[in-house]
Amino acid sequence: MTQHAQGLFDVKLSPLDLHDKAGGDARRGRMALDKTFHGDLDATGSGEMLTAAGDAQGSAGYVAIERVTGTLHGRSGSFALQHSGTLTRGTPELSITVVPDSGTGALAGISGRMTITISDGKHHYDFRYTLPQP
Repeated sequence: MTQHAQGLFDVKLSPLDLHDKAGGDARRGRMALDKTFHGDLDATGSGEMLTAAGDAQGSAGYVAIERVTGTLHGRSGSFALQHSGTLTRGTPELSITVVPDSGTGALAGISGRMTITISDGKHHYDFRYTLPQP
């Protein structure tokens, strides 16, 4: 049965050196990702993000892998999220999916998708997931 979790999260991005600095491309970036989730998911997230900007204003993309560790509706453990986002001349498209078989502890077997919205300067998550019965 699909379950639903929602709440807010805080995020901190910190620049990291690119492994490949060919051509001094200032339109690519690499960042450390640190999050604190509040609400139905009481957890921390950490990972890395790669970014690239397009030639047109408002066009960019990013990919990231994030490990989330904490408690989801009272079940403790961790899982990984895979992010893929694009911005096409200001129009966003985002996919955040639980990496298959990445769950640990009471979150082993988790699957699902997360959506993120930003309103009034606050980051909101909406997480639809399934877990095996304990």
